[in-house]
Amino acid sequence: MAAAVDLTPVIEFLPCRTPDAWISAAVGCLPVLMIDHANCEKKAAATAMSLMHRYTDNTALLNKMSRLAREELRHFEQVLKLMSQRGIAYESVTASRYAQGLRDKVCKKDPHKLVDTLVVGALIEARSCERFAALAPHVDSELGDFYVSLLKSESRHFMDYITLANSLEDRDVVEERLALFRSIERGLIESPDTEVRFHSGVPAM
Repeated sequence: MAAAVDLTPVIEFLPCRTPDAWISAAVGCLPVLMIDHANCEKKAAATAMSLMHRYTDNTALLNKMSRLAREELRHFEQVLKLMSQRGIAYESVTASRYAQGLRDKVCKKDPHKLVDTLVVGALIEARSCERFAALAPHVDSELGDFYVSLLKSESRHFMDYITLANSLEDRDVVEERLALFRSIERGLIESPDTEVRFHSGVPAM
């Protein structure tokens, strides 16, 4: 079992905890959840690389996103390995509404676009971390240990994103944008959802 990670900053950052109904549904469809997890890791790496390509003059961003992209791709490889060991084919699954629901409210022009993108990235990483911790006690020991092993890097990723946002804009402005995206995120997590995905809402019965 990986060393314990203090999740207090993550819990305090998020607007709500994962509903128990999501945990129950997720445990019941682990193959689909693992495929979606692999997709999430791949998309996280792609997002980091996209930021590196767009903002080449921001050295702090380049360094943090380079490390983040490498870690996310490593996690992607680890998920694929676990799937292969369990006979789970890497099939196509639809994306949840979660990430797009957050990104729909991102400003279209810089510098506000970058700040919003970083705030959204922080929320996604924090939610991922919280869900790994929520799932770990309810799955088999191998998968649970894997989820726990991801907590340290995922919690650091959320801090990297919000630190970068605060370096670009006054803290009050970042907090104002964060309040907006927290409200959206809470709605996505607590409202009924037709699909069970890693960042989906409460399963519609």
